[in-house]
Amino acid sequence: MRRIMEAIERVAPARVSVFITGETGTGKEVAAKAIHDRSGRAGPFIPVNCAAIIETLLESELFGHQKGSFTGADRRHQGLIERANGGTLFLDEISEMRSEAQAKLLRVIEERRVLPVGGTSEIQIDVRFLAASNRTPKQAISEERLRADLFYRLNTCTIHLPPLRDRLEDLPMLIDHFIQQANHDYQREVDSIDPEFP
Repeated sequence: MRRIMEAIERVAPARVSVFITGETGTGKEVAAKAIHDRSGRAGPFIPVNCAAIIETLLESELFGHQKGSFTGADRRHQGLIERANGGTLFLDEISEMRSEAQAKLLRVIEERRVLPVGGTSEIQIDVRFLAASNRTPKQAISEERLRADLFYRLNTCTIHLPPLRDRLEDLPMLIDHFIQQANHDYQREVDSIDPEFP
């Protein structure tokens, strides 16, 4: 984890895109937030779980939409990309996004402009893109869940987060952290765990 933090410190000040890999629960969003916090970017950190947004709403959520662009669009909606202007957009589980939406996202990254659904004029953006997947890029591309051209655009730098079972030496530090957090949250004064704890 020390090596990962060193990588985060190195890449954070650059404007480059970063692709974060690792199993579910390894802390990909935490790593993305750490990159943003150390980047010096004044805008917000906007995380979006691509797997959690209904497929039919994904483009409207990402790119925004104009009033009247579809049934129920009674006002202009600012998309997540536009909301992240000046900051960072973190696309978690990007391999769950439809190929058509990935193609539109690739154009936004390349052109630094976004066209809302139903819009006629593009909006200039200044957004740093971070992405993550619990699949290896090779697997996601071979299964056609991730466009190779989008991956290569996002993969200026890759950070892999190993699961806890592969870094057991981190357990004492994590245990101490959670004890301190629980002490704070529940007004306790626990200083260690039972030595018999497995």
